[in-house]
Order: sequence, then structure tokens, then C-alpha cells
Amino acid sequence: VLTCFSSLWWQYGNFVDNLRMYVRGGSGGMGLPRLGGHGGNGGDVWVVAKKDLTLKRIKDRYPLKRFVAGVGSNSSIRALKGARGNDVEIPAPVGISITTDNGKILGELNCEGDRILVARGGQGGALHSGFLPSKGQFRQICLDLRLIADLGLVGFPNAGKSSLLTALSHATPQIASYPFTTLRPEIGKVMYEDHKQVSVADLPGLIEGAHMNRGMGHKFLKHVERTRQLMFVVDVCGFQLASNTPFRSAFEAVQLLTKELELYKEELLGKPAILVVNKMDLPEAEEKLQELETQLENQEELSQLLPEEMIPSSFVSFKHTVPVSAQTGLGLSRLKSLLRQSLEEQDAVETEEQRTEKLKELRRELPVGGSRSKHEVTKCVAFIHMVGHVLVNVSTCG
Repeated sequence: VLTCFSSLWWQYGNFVDNLRMYVRGGSGGMGLPRLGGHGGNGGDVWVVAKKDLTLKRIKDRYPLKRFVAGVGSNSSIRALKGARGNDVEIPAPVGISITTDNGKILGELNCEGDRILVARGGQGGALHSGFLPSKGQFRQICLDLRLIADLGLVGFPNAGKSSLLTALSHATPQIASYPFTTLRPEIGKVMYEDHKQVSVADLPGLIEGAHMNRGMGHKFLKHVERTRQLMFVVDVCGFQLASNTPFRSAFEAVQLLTKELELYKEELLGKPAILVVNKMDLPEAEEKLQELETQLENQEELSQLLPEEMIPSSFVSFKHTVPVSAQTGLGLSRLKSLLRQSLEEQDAVETEEQRTEKLKELRRELPVGGSRSKHEVTKCVAFIHMVGHVLVNVSTCG
């Protein structure tokens, strides 16, 4: 087991979700004082979101991780206005957050084609600068990948997350009977008969103390931040990580997962959540499930019996508790339906919030007093209601 674990842990090193690089805008070109010529501006450096790209591929393709834009042309008798330097575009995967060394967030790449300016080129020499050019902006930046998915699987090692993802989607994560099988995030797509898709991220199993970066906890937990909803996965019979660690029941696993998320970033507990109770094909699973459901109905009182370090300050109210067996397929059809239903309910709530906010904005723009005719006011009100209907229809089509 130790040999397998070491081998798999080494493989995780091939997954890159953080990349640091040097960027510099091009310097401006020299001006021409005797003819009043302007030098060309230096080129800019951009980071652009591309499809089907990984940070690992960028790291391999650009080992120096150094990107410098082109220099602006000097002003000359033949071309009083110097040509602008060439821009440099750094390809990056969707889901990237870009920060500077001092922690300033430059932006996020959430969709293919999104662009973020990371280093501006210098100005060409002109009258106001004594015809002397300026140098381009330079800095170290960090590309930080946070997976974007509809649902994030959260659980302790060997809870059956990888088996569940395989059963629900076309993803093929590693599956074995020892902990830490998943050492890199996997994205699977759950397909429906009407071609609707739901993306599910399988994150490496957490361990107690993940919020303090034990077991690379921060590297894994950060991927939960961009998922729309959480799917807690627990073994109905509980688990024991190693022979020298305590056995944890399914109820204790739920509380520990809640605690780890809370300590890492409390806002994560505000996401809608579903509890999946896996391995229902095991002996005594039904009795264990009934026990867990009873405990969850009284979790605030029963959690007081746990050690203080295991008790979260707030509790997750699961929208659904779904017993399944990823091994036999038991309950998977119901789970797929509930995943879609839960996301569609969230879409409806978000659409209504957008509609309400838009209506408020438009009402604020309505003419006050007698500055506009009654006919114009009526047209504005009609437009408000039309926008509301459009928002609803767009959501329905999506």
C-alpha cells in the first residue's frame, strides 16, 4: 500500500494548478525632436483563456516562463509616427485567477476568449516626455487554477467519490481499495436524454486538518470555491484512514467535512448541498442509514457529544439525502434526477434575483415629477416588464 501511495503521490506532481511567471510590456520607441515625431508605444502582455489547455502544458511549452512584448519603433524621417510594438498573448485554461506577487487580483478567466491585461507597454517618446520613451510595465504574476463545475464532490479518502463519478459520467479517474486514489481533480459530465449536461468535479479526498494545509488541503479545497453546489459523499459504514487513526462513523464524517470547509472558508457552507450516502450494497447498510438519518435530524444536539474540535459552528442543511451504491448502481438514477432538479431550482432563484435587481435599476431611471409625459412613463413601465420576461425566457432556454 505504501509503495502504491508513493507512486500515486508522485503522479500528482504532474498536475499543475499554480504557475508563476515573469511578464514585461515592451518599451516605447524614441521620438524625433527636430521633426516632432512620436515613437511607437510598446506592446502589451495579455493572458487569454483557451479551450482544452492545462497549466502543465504551458509549463512544458514555455520552460523559462518569461514573456516580453515587442518594443515600439523609433520615429524616423520615413515614419514620423513609430509603429507600435507587438503584443504577446499567453494562453491559459478557463478557470484561472491571476494575481501579482503582492496578492493583488488582476482578474479571472471564466470563459473561453476572456482576456486580461497583465503588463502594459511603455509610451513612445513625444513632446510631453522630451521625446524620450518610457519602459514597459514588468511584474511577476501567478496563474492559479480553480476548477469551474456545477457540483463538487467532497469527502474523505475511500468514500467512493471516484466510483460515483465514473458511474454518473464518462470520467475515468483512478479507482482502488486504498485511500488517496484521486490525487488530481477530475471533471465528469453527467449526460441527460435531452442533451442537458451537468459537470461534476471529483476532488482528492480530504483528511482531518486539511484547512491547515495538511495533505495539501489548500491545494484541494480551493477547487470547491467555484463549484455552484456541494455534494458530500460519505461511506454509510464509516471509515478509518489508517490503523493509528480513530474510526469515524458516517455522522462524524459529515461533521468533520463541515468543520474542514468552515475553517478553510466559512462562506462555502452557504452553497446548496446534497448528501450522498455511498456503499449501500454493504451488509447492515440499511440500519446504518436509518441511524445516520436520525442523527442528522438532531445533529445540533448530538454533535455536542463529539470532541470540541470536531463540532462546526454552523451545520449544513442538506437539500436531499440520497442513499446509493456506486458499485451496483442502486439509487444513481434518482441521484441524477435530483442533481438536475437542484441546479434548476438554483437557476430559477438566481434568475428571479437578476430580474428583481434589473427592475429596481429601471425603476430608478423612471422620470420624476412632470419632466416626462404620461405616454413616456407608460412606455418605460412596459419596457421594465418586457425585460423581466426576457430574463426568465433566457434562463429557461439555457
